[in-house]
Amino acid sequence: MDFEIPQDIRDKLAELDDFIEREIRPLERQDDNVRFFDQRREWARTDFDNDGKPRSEWEALLREMKRRADAAGHLRFGLPKELGGQNGSNLAMAVIREHLAAKGLGLHNDLQNESSIVGNFPTVIMMHRFGTPEQKERFMEGMMTGAVRMGFGLTEPDHGSDATWLETSGVRDGDDWVINGAKRFNSGLHAATHDLIFARTSGDQGKADGVTCFIVPTDSPGFEVPFMWWTFNMPTDHAEVSLTDVRVPNDAILGEEGRGLALAQTFVHENRIRQAASGVGAAQFCINESVKYARDRVVFGKPLWLNQAIQFPLAELQTECEMVRNLVYKTAWELDQQHHMEVTDKVSMCNYRANRLVCNSADRAIQTHGGIGYTRHMPFEHIYRHHRRYRITEGSEEIQIRRVAGIMFGKRAKR
Repeated sequence: MDFEIPQDIRDKLAELDDFIEREIRPLERQDDNVRFFDQRREWARTDFDNDGKPRSEWEALLREMKRRADAAGHLRFGLPKELGGQNGSNLAMAVIREHLAAKGLGLHNDLQNESSIVGNFPTVIMMHRFGTPEQKERFMEGMMTGAVRMGFGLTEPDHGSDATWLETSGVRDGDDWVINGAKRFNSGLHAATHDLIFARTSGDQGKADGVTCFIVPTDSPGFEVPFMWWTFNMPTDHAEVSLTDVRVPNDAILGEEGRGLALAQTFVHENRIRQAASGVGAAQFCINESVKYARDRVVFGKPLWLNQAIQFPLAELQTECEMVRNLVYKTAWELDQQHHMEVTDKVSMCNYRANRLVCNSADRAIQTHGGIGYTRHMPFEHIYRHHRRYRITEGSEEIQIRRVAGIMFGKRAKR
């Protein structure tokens, strides 16, 4: 068995590091852009008088970062070559996402809205795999450049992880469909041009079959955003959405009618393994910063690190970090070899353990740094607030554990 990171991935890391220093760090430092990353970050990013949405200046900076990354050939790395990408493997993406997150807060890889010089494009992957030629022609390039922005509407007010119990319905009316229902925490709606709405179109509640994904323009009559949910990590792009007699044509269906949850599974598997890798990277950053501080900090006349109360928790976190990292790499490699549902239990293991790891590491970093660790002048509260949501979103850790157990006990088929 060879555990060495392949040379081409190591070369890519070096290329990314050079690009960050040449293009991204200077952009981060100019025009007081550092305000989006220092102790002012939450306030600089958030328009609190506009329902907590991201400020236009913040999003403009992110667009410029992405434009530069795309021009340099990095942004679409993980996409197929026919989409301008480099066929970046799941293993490569995992190593890269961990590497970038381990650098800490910065324009190169922002945590709050998952914006990175190496883009994560789960909705593009969905469109590429399931879209019709006409849909790909209409939406694909815009989805990568930002001209087309698609929200993701799966969760509902009364249904979160239980996605087979959707109350949002789609009823055929001639050549059209009429959608009624509501969505909650509908991501990306602050600036979305379209929303991916999952609705039950047939079958019984609790059954996977019968849920259909519709591409719904956000300016459709009957599509309303009553308010944005203010979250633990601001600004917010998570909307409450109501759909009242929203009419869309039959060609608005993405994928097969009644098979929408297959698309949702593609979305979450693409995201979960990358989130896990980012969690490992951010956890390693917190551990490294804690070790550095404990070496330099002198208390009661001796270095802080000499206290076992400091050593032992960090040593345990480092051990767990090493274990989860290797599981993430192995699972990402397996994703490259076979269908994602064949390793769905391993993806769940990676996701929930990495999410716990980074939250525990950020909390320990705060504790190790003492009073200064509790301030916004340190990045740990931001890291904690960002990663804490992943213990709930896109399948809570309880759902992830249940999936692992279901496969262990033969109650759930892998594919």
